[in-house]
Amino acid sequence: MKAFHQPFEKKREDIFLNLSAKSYRWGNPMANSMRQLSWSEAFHIPLTEISTMNSQHRNLRSTIEAFATRVSRLAESLAEILAQKSGIKSSYFQENCLPNTSYLRLNRYPPCPFSSKVFGLLPHSDSSFLTIVYQDRVGGLQLMRDGKWFGVKPNPNALIVNIGDLFQALSNGVYKSIKHRVVAAEKVERFSVAYFYCPSNNAVIQSCGTPVLYRKFSFREYKEQNDKDVKETGDKVGLSRFLL
Repeated sequence: MKAFHQPFEKKREDIFLNLSAKSYRWGNPMANSMRQLSWSEAFHIPLTEISTMNSQHRNLRSTIEAFATRVSRLAESLAEILAQKSGIKSSYFQENCLPNTSYLRLNRYPPCPFSSKVFGLLPHSDSSFLTIVYQDRVGGLQLMRDGKWFGVKPNPNALIVNIGDLFQALSNGVYKSIKHRVVAAEKVERFSVAYFYCPSNNAVIQSCGTPVLYRKFSFREYKEQNDKDVKETGDKVGLSRFLL
C-alpha cells in the first residue's frame, strides 16, 4: 500500500488521509520493554470517516469503502446466525452495532532486523464481537489452540473470521474468543486488513445462559478497563476482569 510508504512524519499528520487524530499508529505506544514491542504500523479508520478521506487518495478510499460495505453485511449475518444457538435476541446486533461503531484497520508489518526478539503483533484476543481479516500471501498470522500456536496459511479466496471477547461474554462462553498473534519476518513485509464488528459504547453485554459466567457490563466499561490494564502492565487482561 502506497500510503504506508510515505515518510513517517507525513503519515502522522492529521491531514494526510483526513482522518481523526491519532488514526496512524506505530507499534505499541504503551510498551516499556522489548517484550511488549509490536513491529507494525496501522491506520485505524472508523467506517464513518471513509467518505471524508482526501480526494488524492480516491482509489484507496473506494477500495476501502467497497471492502467495508461487504464485510459489514457479512459480520451482521454471521453474528445473527451464531446468536441463534445461544439464546441471544435476534435483533440485538442491529440495535447495538450501528454503522458508526465498527472500524477498519489497515496493517503493515515491515521487515524486522531482529525478528526473533519481537512480534509483528503481540498475542491477544480482540475486543469486538467478530473480526474479519483479509491477509496477503506472505502469512505470519498464528492462532492458539489447546495451548499451541498454529500458522494460518494464506488463502486469497478466503477471509478469516475471529470470535472476539464480546461474543464470548454474550454467549456465556459458548463461543470462545481466539487468541492470536503475528510473527515478525526479517526480509519481507506483510499487509492485512481487519474489520472489527463492535457495538456502541453504551451497549450492554449480558451473558445468555446459566450459570452466568460474566457480570453485566457496557462496552465503554470494558474498553476503559482494558486501557487501564495496558497502561499499568503493558498488556490487556480482558474478560477475566468480568468473571462472576
